[in-house]
Amino acid sequence: MTEQPKPVINLADVELRDSSHGETFKAQIGSFAGRIGMSGMGAMLHEVPPGKKAFPFHAHHMTQELFVILEGEGTYRFDDKEYPVKAMDVLAAPAGGAEVAHQIVNTGDKMLRYLGISANSAGGDVVEYPDSGKFAVSSRFDWATQSGGVRFVGRQQDSISYWDGEE
Repeated sequence: MTEQPKPVINLADVELRDSSHGETFKAQIGSFAGRIGMSGMGAMLHEVPPGKKAFPFHAHHMTQELFVILEGEGTYRFDDKEYPVKAMDVLAAPAGGAEVAHQIVNTGDKMLRYLGISANSAGGDVVEYPDSGKFAVSSRFDWATQSGGVRFVGRQQDSISYWDGEE
């Protein structure tokens, strides 16, 4: 008999992994929805040092996100606007196109800690990155382990014909 996951977790017990790129992107991130028995939604703890960002400016076509600022302060870049954020603020990132692209930046002098909660019952997504002209497509990809399923990142101008390689 498989034991049910405990439906309670303390954020201090969330295992964090390094996520960084270059001088701009640096964070500790821990996914924990599965550990408390949730499916069809995600929950991640983010710890972002001063002056850094966890992710590029992006928009999910199929996944809605909600962020809860736990500690610190920063800027929420949403579409073409910027909003100051601090502890106890709740940020919406609805599904859609570039008009809902978003990014959280630690503009304070202390660690920025926030929860990211996502809902996507379909399990796949298309994400566009307006600043760099990229897109990503994923299906059944496990973000916690960065493995499984299908994930592709590219640019639309590099698309091949639907019939390419077919006889």
